Amino acid sequence: MVDTPVVLLHGFYHGAWAWTEVIAELAARGRAAVAVDMAAHGLHAVPPAAAGRRPFDPVLFAAEPSPVAKVGLDAAADLLIAQLKRVGGGKPVSVVAHSMGGAVLSRAAERAPALVAHMVYLAAYMPASDTPCLAYPSLPEGSDNRFMRLLVGDPGSTGALRIDPRSPDPAIRAAIREAFHGDVDEAKAAAATALLSCDAPLAMVVESTALTEAGWGSLPRTYVVCTEDRTIPAPLQRLFVAQADAAFPANPTGVVELAASHSAFLSVPGRVAEIIAELPPSRG
Repeated sequence: MVDTPVVLLHGFYHGAWAWTEVIAELAARGRAAVAVDMAAHGLHAVPPAAAGRRPFDPVLFAAEPSPVAKVGLDAAADLLIAQLKRVGGGKPVSVVAHSMGGAVLSRAAERAPALVAHMVYLAAYMPASDTPCLAYPSLPEGSDNRFMRLLVGDPGSTGALRIDPRSPDPAIRAAIREAFHGDVDEAKAAAATALLSCDAPLAMVVESTALTEAGWGSLPRTYVVCTEDRTIPAPLQRLFVAQADAAFPANPTGVVELAASHSAFLSVPGRVAEIIAELPPSRG
């Protein structure tokens, strides 16, 4: 039986580039994989004008409304569904989602379950039915996150969760590394930070998806808990699993624990590839 293709979806601020080393590791294991850009990110990113203005004005940057403010989960799912159809030719593919890519995967899988063979959530948001992602960071399981302190400006005014990855301030750069790239080699972490976009649509974290047994709840899923994550703390990752299993007890989540920070695709790409390569073949 031929293994299904693997589609890799990044999280907020990153792009398809984040998966480069994992794709190479998968190729070495005989698995075909393709990374795609999420809506409003990667080649679809549109930064605020103030981000490129020189001299840089931090006040304008913090206040300017985001060009991607209205990009919500449906628009992101539309793009992902089109990508899945293109990669799989209409047949189901395995999908690996990281961080906020998980919420996009959940919406797409609920709407088009026939396109998904297996879902893998890598340190990703896997929100419960009708629960927005923004509800989780303030919970006890998620309150220890290092992400919220990175935000610049008022998301309610800008329409975005805005960060400043181009900041020359050593304290800000250190905080970004702590949140996203804690166990990544220093040079690689710096290169990755330079590639981050600055705006993530607020709409994606305030919207929610109604999950059903015939849709998302019918699909095999694996959750990879990154135990050293400082953006989505491990207790919160385990809460996602507990909520999913309580809602769909006949279809429990497979769980793998990985001693890695938020960006395991950069720090331990070989181990991430091993986990993906062990996915079962297509369900048909």
